[in-house]
Amino acid sequence: MNANLYVALRQGFPQDLDNLAIETDQGLCYSWRDLERASAMLANWLDSLQLPRGSRIAVQVDKSVEAMMLYLATLRAGHVFLPLNPAYQSAELDYFIGDAEPAVVVCTPANFGWVSKLAFQKGSRYVMTLDDQRGGSLLQRAAHHSDQHVAALCRPDDLAAILYTSGTTGRSKGAMLSHGNLLSSAECLHRYWGFTADDVLLHALPIFHVHGLFVAIHAALFSGCTVRWHAKFEPSRVLDDLPRTTVFMGVPTFYTRLLAMPLLNAQVCSQMRLFISGSAPMLVDTFEQWQQRTGHTVLERYGMSETLMLTSNPYRADERFGGLAKRVGGSVGFPLPGVTLRIANPQHQEVALGEVGSIQVKGANVFAGYWRMPEKTAQEFTADGFFMTGDMGTRDAQGYVRIAGRSKDLIISGGLNVYPVEIEDALNKLPGVLESAVVGIPHA
Repeated sequence: MNANLYVALRQGFPQDLDNLAIETDQGLCYSWRDLERASAMLANWLDSLQLPRGSRIAVQVDKSVEAMMLYLATLRAGHVFLPLNPAYQSAELDYFIGDAEPAVVVCTPANFGWVSKLAFQKGSRYVMTLDDQRGGSLLQRAAHHSDQHVAALCRPDDLAAILYTSGTTGRSKGAMLSHGNLLSSAECLHRYWGFTADDVLLHALPIFHVHGLFVAIHAALFSGCTVRWHAKFEPSRVLDDLPRTTVFMGVPTFYTRLLAMPLLNAQVCSQMRLFISGSAPMLVDTFEQWQQRTGHTVLERYGMSETLMLTSNPYRADERFGGLAKRVGGSVGFPLPGVTLRIANPQHQEVALGEVGSIQVKGANVFAGYWRMPEKTAQEFTADGFFMTGDMGTRDAQGYVRIAGRSKDLIISGGLNVYPVEIEDALNKLPGVLESAVVGIPHA
């Protein structure tokens, strides 16, 4: 049996491939057949390069449907997708390309000059371009290839993606996610959050990290539902599209900015089935304001690059508690099916209810380890196989998990992780700065 994630995602496509799959905020429409054919052509182009299986494909481009198609093509061809934040500059890219050694680097046309020079110096064989207007050398090359492709044979533990996470010592770690990890999470969320082909997902998240790339896109593809695709989050445009939407995923900042819009009300949200928030804690005040203004209760959940989704507030009344469980502000809910979670003391033993401890997890969704960092990987797992998330939390008598904070000095800004040392390093290089210290404070 082929465990290639693309094969599983493809099974979710509707029978009629000419149905609308994605409509962008620029008015472009893509059918399911378009996704199938274009990803096949890109996969065939990758095959034509005759790369070793499991080669890394590094992608630092602006958000576009074509960039998502490249992700699907990478899966189809049996290679490893490496998404990089478009805001990264040369020093960061120098590290990522040197560490991951990608065979192919895809960048924006505007950055081709310096990215290609850096990539070739690091040993990458191919540098291609892709912009957010369906232009660039990548699509030109792929256009000459067949639109039929048989997905590479993969095992569940074959590597599908590497996501770099910030390190408190300054050196980022590449979290290795397998086809099995990603499929386990996609199947779980599909069932738990009740996705169907009748849904319409509003996608305004970036696609270089877990939330936008894996959680949102996999949910849509797995269920065969339509996506309203926004290049970036603009409150007024999101508000315009909400009446035609059933599911919205965002970071807490999205919700606070939408609450600042006078036109946000229950009528605008009358077609909505589910609002989901993650990547950072939502203030209880925001949670309550959203209920009052829209009549909807936001579903908060919790996950990481290394583990994908771990916990979720209930979508439906949770059967484990006699149908009494509801979504609670300030909580990330219960461990998802298939996830074992414990709140532990330094000896890795479960602490008492209500007591703060280290959040440790185990499950098919948990990553294999950090790229080329066996010692660091070993340090992050307990002797009995639990991954130590680095987050501190509590669990109450009803089973609700709450995040107390990072065990290290993490700052979360707009859903993205920022470590003080990264900012301090930059400040300390400025003329006249002897030493700096950076702290985070809550902001609505």
